[in-house]
Amino acid sequence: MEKEKNKVATWTRFHRKFGGHVRQLRNNRALTQEALAERCDLSVDAIRRIERGAFSPSLDTLGKLTAGLDVSLKTLFNGFEQERTEEVAEICDYLSGLSGPEVKLAWRVLQAMFEET
Repeated sequence: MEKEKNKVATWTRFHRKFGGHVRQLRNNRALTQEALAERCDLSVDAIRRIERGAFSPSLDTLGKLTAGLDVSLKTLFNGFEQERTEEVAEICDYLSGLSGPEVKLAWRVLQAMFEET
């Protein structure tokens, strides 16, 4: 019985952590819950429940969240895998929408900006 309680507690922490990450992404974009709900084609209640960790979103809902937040699925789950900071993940998402020559130009600009002289 104790093992089951630990499993439920871990699952609840997972949902809360994911919800907090969604809230942070929403706040980073200066969106209200209502605005995000509209962009995602979800109800405001669904956004509230996700952010509280009281709702386990389906793959369809996750897809809507990525569209509404304008992030990749990987960035949406970045809070669980701290390979990159959230800011770096968002920069990568932005760059992934550019053409090859634009990415090369951005890379040269970044190198020039941080080059030691």
